Amino acid sequence: MEYIDKLLKKPLWINIVTGIGAVIILIVLFFFSLGWITGNGKTEKVPNVIGLDVVAAQKNIKSLGFDVVLQDSIYVDTLARNGVLRQTPEADEIVKKGRTIYLTINRVIAPQVDMPNLIGFSLKSAQTYLKVLGLRVGAINLVTNRNKNVIIDQLVGYNSIAPGTKISSGTMINFTVGDGGTAVGIEVPDLIGLTVEMARSTIAGLGLIMGNIISSAVIQDTANAFVIQQTPNPFSTQLDSLGMPIRNSTIQGGSIDLIIDKIAPVIGKKDSIK
Repeated sequence: MEYIDKLLKKPLWINIVTGIGAVIILIVLFFFSLGWITGNGKTEKVPNVIGLDVVAAQKNIKSLGFDVVLQDSIYVDTLARNGVLRQTPEADEIVKKGRTIYLTINRVIAPQVDMPNLIGFSLKSAQTYLKVLGLRVGAINLVTNRNKNVIIDQLVGYNSIAPGTKISSGTMINFTVGDGGTAVGIEVPDLIGLTVEMARSTIAGLGLIMGNIISSAVIQDTANAFVIQQTPNPFSTQLDSLGMPIRNSTIQGGSIDLIIDKIAPVIGKKDSIK
């Protein structure tokens, strides 16, 4: 009460000036503390965790003061299970500490799909159909038949597979195809160890088509990356009378998928025979 009485005894203009001063001080204090409240100025570069195991990626991200959320999982059969496929924000972006990094990882278990009935389809249609289902085209074996480039049989390994059979995504499907009665098979070229540019030239020169190109690592210069695996493989698992692997064949217009890396495969350890 005494404090209030003292205020009432002071001239009005003094109280007004005191009030304005107090408001100004509060505003100044608010703006100076705003940076501390919002963490302004505390930024960090987002690490590159693409290709890392999800546990290692989470540890790396959290050590830099970020939160991490597993946003999605998809399946890529050629990459490591539980590996990080995508991240948001992307690597090397400068963001505030405490920001959430969203990860998409590779599933551990391949999803199951129903094998379609591709008998009677053209080879091109069958290849497109398999790609949509997440299946891969393997060896294309020609047999004498008047229906050129038409699927006569569909196989996993050397066994025919019935339509509707449950198989894992990424499974390689081999085809028996008609040669039109006169067509001659083309040997599948051995592209392992070539650069992508050299492989592209070889494929085109044989009248074949470049299919999917999958990177096993982050690659900036794709043209000069090296082929480390291909589908179909150049050699069969079957051996001839001399104990040598039999060369796989395909037909003109057949496609070849490549897996590439920025490091060339070691000579003598090429994965040509599966």
